[in-house]
Amino acid sequence: MSIQRPPESSWDCMLPGPPSRHNGGSTDLSATGLLAYAAGSSIAVLDTHSMQLITTIPLPPPPSSTSLSPFITSVRWAPHPLPHHLLSSDTPSHLLLSAGDRHGRISLLDFRSKSPILFFETPNSSSKLGIQDLCWIQTRNSWVIASLSGPSLLSLYNTSTGRCFFKYDATPEYFSCLRRDPFDSRHLCALGLKGFLLSIKVLGDESENDVVSQEHQISTDTSELQRLERDVSESSPALVTFPLYIVKFAFSPHWRHILFVTFPRELVVFDLRYEAVLSSTGLPRGCAKFLEVLPDPNLEVLYCAHIDGKLSTWRRKEGEQVHMMCSMEELMPSIGTSVPSPSILAVVISQSESTLQNIGKLCSDVPHTSSLDVDIDNPFDFCDESSVLFKTHLICISDDGKIWNWLMTAEGPGDVQKAITDRGIVADVGKLPVPEMNSLTEVTSGSDSALDAVKQSNDVDSGGSCPTNSTTSQEEMSLKISLVGQLQLLSSTVTMLAVPSPSLTATLALALGTQSGTIEVIDVSANAVAASFSVHNNVVRGLRWLGNSRLVSSSYAQGNEKTGGYINRLVVTCLRSGLNRTFRVLQKPERTPIRALRASSSGRYLLILFRDAPVEVWAMTKTPIMLRSLALPFTVLEWTLPTVPRPVQNGSPRQSSLSSKEIKAMPPAGASSPTKATSTDSKEGGSDASQDDSSESFAFALVNGALGVFEVHGRRIRDFRPKWPSSSFVSSDGLITAMAYRMPHVVMGDRSGNIRWWDVTTGQSSSFNTHREGIRRIKFSPVVAGDSSRGRIAVLFYDNTFAVYDLDSPDPLANSLLQPQFPGTLVLELDWLPLRSGKNDPLVLCIAGADSSFRLVEVNTSDKRIGIGSQPRSTKEKFRPMPLCSPILLPTPHALALRMILQLGVKPSWFNTYNISMDKEHYQTPVTTSSTVDLRGYMIHSPPIGDSVVPEMLLKVLEPYRKEGCLLDDERARLYATIVNKGSAVRFAFAAAVFGESSEALFWLQLPHALKHLMNKLVNKSSQKAPVPASTPEVDDASMLSRITSKGKSKRGTEKRNALSNGQLRLMAFEQEELWESASERIPWHEKLEGEVAIQNHVHELVSVGNLEAAVSLLLSTPPESSYFYANALRAVALSSAVSKSLLELAVKVVAANMVRTDRSLSGTHLLCAVGRYQEACSQLQDAGCWIDAATLAATHLKGSDYARVLQRWAEHVLHAEHNIWRALILYVAAGALQEALMALREAQQLDTAAMFILACHEIRAEFVSSLDSDGESSPSNKEKLLILPGLNPDSEDAIAVGEYFGQYQRKLVHLCMDSQPFSD
Repeated sequence: MSIQRPPESSWDCMLPGPPSRHNGGSTDLSATGLLAYAAGSSIAVLDTHSMQLITTIPLPPPPSSTSLSPFITSVRWAPHPLPHHLLSSDTPSHLLLSAGDRHGRISLLDFRSKSPILFFETPNSSSKLGIQDLCWIQTRNSWVIASLSGPSLLSLYNTSTGRCFFKYDATPEYFSCLRRDPFDSRHLCALGLKGFLLSIKVLGDESENDVVSQEHQISTDTSELQRLERDVSESSPALVTFPLYIVKFAFSPHWRHILFVTFPRELVVFDLRYEAVLSSTGLPRGCAKFLEVLPDPNLEVLYCAHIDGKLSTWRRKEGEQVHMMCSMEELMPSIGTSVPSPSILAVVISQSESTLQNIGKLCSDVPHTSSLDVDIDNPFDFCDESSVLFKTHLICISDDGKIWNWLMTAEGPGDVQKAITDRGIVADVGKLPVPEMNSLTEVTSGSDSALDAVKQSNDVDSGGSCPTNSTTSQEEMSLKISLVGQLQLLSSTVTMLAVPSPSLTATLALALGTQSGTIEVIDVSANAVAASFSVHNNVVRGLRWLGNSRLVSSSYAQGNEKTGGYINRLVVTCLRSGLNRTFRVLQKPERTPIRALRASSSGRYLLILFRDAPVEVWAMTKTPIMLRSLALPFTVLEWTLPTVPRPVQNGSPRQSSLSSKEIKAMPPAGASSPTKATSTDSKEGGSDASQDDSSESFAFALVNGALGVFEVHGRRIRDFRPKWPSSSFVSSDGLITAMAYRMPHVVMGDRSGNIRWWDVTTGQSSSFNTHREGIRRIKFSPVVAGDSSRGRIAVLFYDNTFAVYDLDSPDPLANSLLQPQFPGTLVLELDWLPLRSGKNDPLVLCIAGADSSFRLVEVNTSDKRIGIGSQPRSTKEKFRPMPLCSPILLPTPHALALRMILQLGVKPSWFNTYNISMDKEHYQTPVTTSSTVDLRGYMIHSPPIGDSVVPEMLLKVLEPYRKEGCLLDDERARLYATIVNKGSAVRFAFAAAVFGESSEALFWLQLPHALKHLMNKLVNKSSQKAPVPASTPEVDDASMLSRITSKGKSKRGTEKRNALSNGQLRLMAFEQEELWESASERIPWHEKLEGEVAIQNHVHELVSVGNLEAAVSLLLSTPPESSYFYANALRAVALSSAVSKSLLELAVKVVAANMVRTDRSLSGTHLLCAVGRYQEACSQLQDAGCWIDAATLAATHLKGSDYARVLQRWAEHVLHAEHNIWRALILYVAAGALQEALMALREAQQLDTAAMFILACHEIRAEFVSSLDSDGESSPSNKEKLLILPGLNPDSEDAIAVGEYFGQYQRKLVHLCMDSQPFSD
């Protein structure tokens, strides 16, 4: 079985044009590393691991046929996971994109079919209601899309029906952006340019009653915005009205309720719960305005992009929510860039790597296997220690069509660095210059050893690396940025298209001239820009191939006001050396500009056409020589194409048919032969005598309608003396504007839409009218031996539409293919791809669109009628310079098969086909697997669950991908090699992370800790003590208070976590110490906040962490005129009695009255705390929706089953209200409710995951029991308690049902895999 591409669509091969500010910087990076960004009216999707373009999806225009597709202004990936339930193959794809455009349309696009599947019910299309931003929100059982349209309208849409069920108008505010809360997928915020913040919680998708909203205001300086508003005449979205006044925000990935907001010149930290600004920092003088704010997923660091292309790094100060700028870097290196320099449009941060890094760092401490288990022959099995603590990838997009991949590395102090350099292999690698990776072309063309070494140097922090100094603080870390990848796409609007002559096509290369003066060489087989040459400073007006390794191009610029005229520039570019050589350099400006270039098919001769001036004929030797000038009033000139083989005789009765005439007409002796023409390119520096051996001819038309053919023979030009058609053939009503010449036929088009063709050897001729506007280009299609027709032509009209006609058919007009096959875009240039070796090969058109895109379109000629279609057929996989390792792109059954193989455990050598190895001694040749080998030998052990035959069948299904090396890239394969023997839970985490399921991966990483927490409780071995005892003497109270209020201790406790906090693992915290520390760290942020609401919240936080003395002090500071005075006094007295008698007396003296007010529900919890009723206080807090506070209070005061009850109720809320199943599962496990955890997985239809959950739990239990034996602390009673985990008895109905379903799931998966043909992208 070989990998095939999916059936081609007419939109499949397409290079997007460059993005612009009209696209509003719309881009989105999925959790699996797929980048989608808007470029004109299309969406480009690329893989950020290998920096390769995957596909381009154009958005069709609105229903009115005359309109063009509007700019796309917002793109968002659907956050759908890989589906676990195996249904029929026609289930909707999990790879969905939402897109909004300038006309206010919102659509859902299916990545697989590359077409829209739903248009939402938006208001009538209008640029005033253009889409500003989109966001996906999760409700009870579905996903909702939130949109910002027009200047100030927020709408919510049902994604299954497209119906709008909620609207909010914030006039006169201008909405800027939307973001979803990473801690609660029901919650989103919308921010306005003037600081208006709308917080929305979506509970359902039926009506307005399902939406809860809250309004906030962030104060900021809006004087600049007010000045800009005075010049605004109409209300449009902010990206249209104020393109350079950008306001963005991001939720903190580390702290709940914290927002980072960037106004143009100010960075603000806002606390949603306190409804207050925690800090505000202005930009230093000389810094450009903010463009984007991006929090690092691992470190408490912010990356801020600026509109001048710089990147500033901001580090949080210890103990505060204040960020200080620590570095400023260039995102746009100024070397070799054009003037004016390109600008950065968008910057996004990669989340996909952080989870994998957490897996690698956690597993470096797992003592599961000894060093003796390392397989010397396994090229992935090594320990690559490094000073790199964390790595973060930033992807930025510039308006010259470049995508930059920057790597931010956080490195430890110098002693760690010194320890690294002692290791020979890493030290050698580290000496290699990382900038080698800056150019994708250089890397792919370099030697394998150099590529291997550079790859190693960039991947020093792979799975095997482990931080040697885990307590590094943020002050000790240094942040470094390096460019590790770049993708070059089309740099500006295409103005010229040049294809090499059919006889000279050695490679699938085309050349495009652009508006910015660059020449892009396109590798058609890879659908990529192979090389880009900066040749001209103005628009490229002419472009032609000279053979197959040189290009000639022209541009012109107007002279200055004094001299006038035009400065014409002609350049020959050598593709092999990259050198540009100008010729025909004049000292003074000329009277007329160059109108066009025409190169002969061999590349020997060049015709230079001027506006109202003689045509010049040049011999394109190594130093071009002008042969002569022709002072005739030419309108068009075209060289003859190489002669083609005879067609198959089809007996067409029509005399004017090209096929019937060709049998009679043989090429004359002087016509050029393709064999001779091919050899001339390598002889471009030869003598003139060698060029006299053959001649080439060109046809022309004059202003008066006269036609002719000239022949160039060496230095001589003579009349070809063709046989003239009848006099009636010459048109009197239309000037000839286009021509094509393939010996012996000349085809002409005029400005009236007439097409005429003429046989220069027999004089036969014919014509017809296209009933269209004037004709701009005519191109003969390539012909091969056995073709039934030689008369197919592509015609480009002046209205930028095109048609394909077959002149051999009895009625060319009736059998034509007219365009609207590309609704939404106009065609600027077209030509045929000159690559056909057999008559069954398709005809392919190259099209440069007005949307700056470049497309390849297959023209189907198998029927009598021409058509553009996508016939399902086997086609070769697109050539890629390196494998596309993105498992999420595999067909869903094959992706699920790979996921299961990774979960069950496969030996790292299975991935090793031709991937780079760290030790070339042990591995040099590709490993191939014969069909007779038992593939089960690749599994690390016989699968403990399910059918033992299934893994072998799945490995057979995945074999084609393995041979192509497109399953895992080398870095992830190395990481898998280090963790594969470290337990099921770690493998499950790795499989989830590879498929973008970061929450699930964090669940598997925390599961062993949660289960050990439970088992320690079961054997009465408390490994974690509560920071505050439940009841202690007064002496202990004092020591407890000093510990809590001591900031030194708190800082030391947080230093380790700030620097190496395992990033998002803190989202899964459940232990008492972790919850208490997290709450304690937030307290200093709010000490300086003023206002009654802030004080009430602050008191609440102090009580939660047990700092009653500070709470009493704050309550007693309430002024008597405050409305909170009496309630605060009551709480102060009650709380002081729980601390000490002396504090109680002090409180009674201060309080003058004792009056109870019950208008604040939280006040009651404080009174309950004062009398030690912490369980009831936690229940009251949970009833009020304060789930985090209830957990913090429980972590401070409760133990055992009381603490477990709080966790279990919290888990139910997280599961059913916040829809975060993985966070809920961890809480269930920590609470001992394993049966409820299993039930949650079954209700979510993730029964395969339920089977893996049972497997991991039993494995962790066995490891825990063995650790008790090794510690000598085991007793028969303890072993009995742990013999069966509560709720996971293997003999229970639930466990048996899960096992049976998993067997059915495996069998169904194997059938689906066998039915699916493997393909990539």
